[in-house]
Formats: sequence, structure tokens, C-alpha cells
Amino acid sequence: MRFIRQYPLPAIVGAGLVAGLATHLVFRAPEPARWIFLATLVAGGGPLVVQTVRGMLRGRFAADIVAMLAIVTAFVLGQYFAGAVIALMQSGGEALEGYAMGRASGSLEALLARAPKIGRRIRDGHVDELPVSAIAIGDLLLIRPGDLVPVDGEVTKGVSAVDQSALTGEPLPLHAVAGTALLSGSVNLDGALEMRAARPAEESQYQHIVRLVERARREKPPIQRLADRFAVWFTPITLVMCGVAWLITGTPTSVLAVLVVATPCPLILATPIAVIAGISRAADAGVIVKTGAAIEQVGRARVVVFDKTGTLTLGHPTVDRVEVMDGAAADDVLRLAAAVERLSSHHLGKAVVEVGLRRSGPLPPATDFVETPGAGVAARVEGRAVAVGSAAFLEHRGIAVPPGRDDHTTAYVGLDGRLAGTIEFADRLRHQVPSLMQRLAVLGVTETVMLTGDRESTAQIVAGHAGIRTVRANLLPADKVAAVQELKRRYGAVVMVGDGINDAPALAAATVGVAMGEHGTAISAEAADIVLLVDDISRVGDAMAISRRMRQIALQSIGVGLGVSFGLMVVASFGLLTPAVGAVMQEALDAAVILNALRVR
Repeated sequence: MRFIRQYPLPAIVGAGLVAGLATHLVFRAPEPARWIFLATLVAGGGPLVVQTVRGMLRGRFAADIVAMLAIVTAFVLGQYFAGAVIALMQSGGEALEGYAMGRASGSLEALLARAPKIGRRIRDGHVDELPVSAIAIGDLLLIRPGDLVPVDGEVTKGVSAVDQSALTGEPLPLHAVAGTALLSGSVNLDGALEMRAARPAEESQYQHIVRLVERARREKPPIQRLADRFAVWFTPITLVMCGVAWLITGTPTSVLAVLVVATPCPLILATPIAVIAGISRAADAGVIVKTGAAIEQVGRARVVVFDKTGTLTLGHPTVDRVEVMDGAAADDVLRLAAAVERLSSHHLGKAVVEVGLRRSGPLPPATDFVETPGAGVAARVEGRAVAVGSAAFLEHRGIAVPPGRDDHTTAYVGLDGRLAGTIEFADRLRHQVPSLMQRLAVLGVTETVMLTGDRESTAQIVAGHAGIRTVRANLLPADKVAAVQELKRRYGAVVMVGDGINDAPALAAATVGVAMGEHGTAISAEAADIVLLVDDISRVGDAMAISRRMRQIALQSIGVGLGVSFGLMVVASFGLLTPAVGAVMQEALDAAVILNALRVR
């Protein structure tokens, strides 16, 4: 019932055809049946004719032109039944495709609700929520743990770690203290911060990227659909055969019969059904496809471009290496550090606890726990004084730390007043990536590229482990768009895979943009054509494989269907088929190509 309410035209035409056939065959009343077919043709075919003419005036040369000509000719010649059958084919194909796209869009509603919409302004000791658009320069804002930074600004109070990976590509969080500049769209991870707004929302980094996305969408040329590419040459052939029928028989009825059997049902029905089946199969794998053009095109790409942080890598720090000193055992240092960090909510502490549990099993209890937000933690474990944190934190507790280490990516562990070791963090490559690269090569991808805002050295290491050939690092969002456009000029269809806010413009500029939706940002999901609802990058290969199978079966249906249609055109051009018989034969052909298209599922 919902389908009928959303797409009434095929329901009206179908009901009219059933009523007309029942009146003619059951009640033996051909004249009333003829009027029913006429009303059906006008009610169902009229809007389709108007819609097709409007498309032609806008320069759209599509598969439905022959159907439109058949409907008009059937009306003029009084062949109302044949015209109504053609109207049912055309309206049904469009409704099926619209229904599939509506289902895909509905699956994204929750995903797109993540965009920053509110800020918390501190005024006269009170905290009030207000729309991001109402935040003014100089407003003092409260950023709670887990909040998105609503506008660009500068920290005035508090200490926390802020995740800016979606904006900058840097996987390790920023250590935010008073005076630290924050970008809108960043995520506050730990402590509460107070921040002074430096720019209004419309001038913030987030909105700048939104404008880049909009510009990329405007400049992205429309993709010619599979059916329309065949219509470019099939429609002129049909018109030539109409001329042949007129020369041979001299009757307009033969011309109509040619139009009826030439109505490209393999294009109007089989292709949308193959697309729907492909979209449905992709959805079963956790891949949401927004448009039919996307599922058609993603399997054709010979170049796949990847963001690094959060796409090829997990996007959050994990323990990379433990170094020890003074003869301490690495597992003991890690176990004691994890016992203390278990009581902390810090994101790096969670990574330590995860590895500690995996290596050592159950952790001993910690007592006398003390935490300095954004700096470190200390406690007693098994009678030993354990301190874990930054170099400054340990030095404040009287533990000497040698200079020259990067305090941003390293935690220092002190035992009983001495430095016992260090725990270094890195962003780990997703385990599915190497096998994905091999699969892409089998699927015909000849070039893989990494575009990242991260450092060149880090990017090269990740690319080497991933098996990616070309790397471009230190890129701003606009640089990524330019790189994607350059690849499109060189190779044609380009697929871009990303997850962050800074990836959104490039996702919109690519032939097909694929967003990592489960942990990605709303703006990247909105800009992309395909969204992975599961945190598994190997689904990119699944989407491409489904697309290739869908295209193969759709092309098979199109080839066989149009071949049979051409044969029937030849027969009709000699006056050997009436329009009504041609319409029934076309319906039989429809059933065959539809059943074949359903094999995609």
C-alpha cells in the first residue's frame, strides 16, 4: 500500500488495464472496455508524455523517447490498449527505481544526524544551548567530553585531548590546553574545555569544507546512465524502421506496431530491476548505495583513491611498541601500566589496557589512584608506585625523563621513582587492507592512490604496508579535490574512499564517493554516493564485485531484449503484427528480461 501511495501512476494504469480486459473478455462489452482503455491511456500516459517532452527540451536524450512516441501514436490511431500497456511499462520502471533510491536514502537518516548543530554558551555563570549559527565572535563556549567543537576558537581553560583526525588526517589527538586553537568539527575526548569563539559558524573550517563539497557537486558532470547510452543509437534505429514500415505497407497502424515492439523495455524495466537487485544485495553486505548511477559506475573504475586516517587505518591510536630500561621486563611494565590506566578514562589509557589484558590476562588491582587530566595517572600496584603519563607529569613527580622524545605519541612509565620504560602509540593499518588491494587488482583496478593530510613519512610507511603505489601527503581538502579531478582527466572513472570531514569535497568530486559510515562523519556520508554502514573496508571490493555482476547481467538483458525487439520490428514493418499483439509479445519479452535481471540478487 505504501508503494501505491508513493507511486500512484503505475497503480492507476495497472488497475485500468485489468478493468478494461475484464470488461472486454468477461462481460463481452468491447465498447465500454475501449473507453476504459482510453481513460487509462490519458490518465497514465499523459503525465509521462509531458515529463519526457520536458526532458527533451532540457537536452536529455533518454530511453523513454520511443515509449513516448508509442503512447502518442496509439492515442492518435485509437489503439488505446496498446498505448496503456506501454504506459504501464514506463511508469512501472520509473517507480521501481524511485522506490529503490528511497530505501537507500532512508537508511542514512540516522547517519546524517551527527553534524554539529548546537553550542553551549557560558554567560553570567549559566550555560545555555543555542544553534551553531547564533554563536558570535568572542562568545565563551563550554565543550564537554564527547562534544563536537561548534566553531573555530581558542581554548581559555581546561585540559583535554581533541580528535582532529576527521579534519586534518592526523590520527593522534591534539593535546589541548589554554591557548590551543581548535577547529570546528573536532571531537573533544576527555576533559571539559572552555573556548572563546574566534569566527562565526559560516566562516569556520567546517563550513569552508561544506562549501567545497557544494562546489564539487556543482562541477561534477552528470553520469550518463547505462540505459540512456543504448537509447542514443536505438532510438534512431527505431525511427528508421518506422519509415521502412510506412514505405512497405503505407499504413500508420504498421508504424504504431513498430513503435510498440520497439519500446525499449529492456532499458525501461530490466536495467532498473537489475539496479534494485544490486542495491539490495549491497545493502545485505552493509553497503548503502544512494543512486543507481553509483552502483552502475563503481565497478567500472580503474583507479581507487583512499584517505589514510580512519579509512586505511583504524583512526585511533593503539600500542605500537614498549621499550624498557634498567633490565625491566616489557610485559611487567605494560601490565603495571595497564592496571593503573584501567581506572582512567583517557583514550590512550584504553589502548594500554586493551594490550595489557591481551598479553597478561587479568590485571592486578590499583590503589591510591590519582589522575591529572591530560597529563597522567599514578597509583600503587602490588606494593609498587606506578606513574604513567607525559614527560612533564613524571618530572613533576621527581622522575627524570631523557629529552628528545615526542611527548604527543609516547607515554612514560615510572616505577618506584625511576623511569622504567616507554609506551609508543601509532595508528594501525586495518587488517583487511592488503587482501582488499589484491582483490581490486583482480577486479581490474590498475592504480591505487593515497591522499592524506598526514605527514609524508607516516603516509609512506602505511602505503608500504597496504601495497598502495602512489602517495600524496600534507594535503588540504581543496588539494584532495584537485588530485581527484586530475585522476579523472587521466583515467576516467575514479572511486574515492574516505571517512573524515576533510574527505567530503573529494568524495563529492569523484565519479563515485565511498564513505566509511559507521565511525565516519555526517558530512562525508552526505557527500558520498555509497556509504559503508559496517566498519570494514573490504566491503569496497564487495560493492565493486556486485556492480560488475549487475552490469554484466543488465547488459545481457539489454542485448537479448533489444535484439528480439529489432527482430519484431522487422516483422511488424511488413504489416504482420497488430499493435495489440505486439504489446502482448512485448510483455512476454518484459517478463523474460525481468527474470534474468533478478539473477543479480
